[in-house]
Amino acid sequence: MSHYRRANTAGSTYFFTVVSYRRQQILCDSAIRNALRKAIKDTQLKYPFTIDAWVLLPDHLHCIWTLPEGDADFSKRWSLIKRRVSLACADEYKQNKWITSSKKKRRESTLWQRRFWEHQIRDQADFNHHLDYIHYNPVKHGLCKRPDLWPYSTLHRYIKEEKYSCDWAIDHSNFEDGEYGEKRVRGHKKRAHPTWLT
Repeated sequence: MSHYRRANTAGSTYFFTVVSYRRQQILCDSAIRNALRKAIKDTQLKYPFTIDAWVLLPDHLHCIWTLPEGDADFSKRWSLIKRRVSLACADEYKQNKWITSSKKKRRESTLWQRRFWEHQIRDQADFNHHLDYIHYNPVKHGLCKRPDLWPYSTLHRYIKEEKYSCDWAIDHSNFEDGEYGEKRVRGHKKRAHPTWLT
């Protein structure tokens, strides 16, 4: 039995990783993207939250959310989002052969892994670190050669708002061992970081 305790600080900012069931390469399909966009908007109407950063990859996503003051229930939001996407895409993506007795009991789909991973952002440096990790992730996974070439990322919004430069992370020589976001990076060009936490 798991004794894991999730963070539950109201009004905080969190980094999340959510993964498709059995790492299916489906999350960038247009049907799932559209259902995910609608599920997020519908959930935000009743349970508001701010999306500070986002990247969608074929088998997982990373994002940073900020919850309203007095609210720490990100689990309810993820439950609603995942359920809405699963229902909207059931005809096309449900895999009956993967429905186990446990999945039936919990009324789970074959689209998402059961849980998600969360990390409560501690301070501005931690926020910046995770923001860079999110935006560099498609390159890390070999999906593109430059972060700005991946279409399903908030990096484009940050570039438009001039919070990232157009050539951010293009010169790989500035990254330690090619592991950007997982290790502290020294010597890369400084840029203005968002200051929502300061």
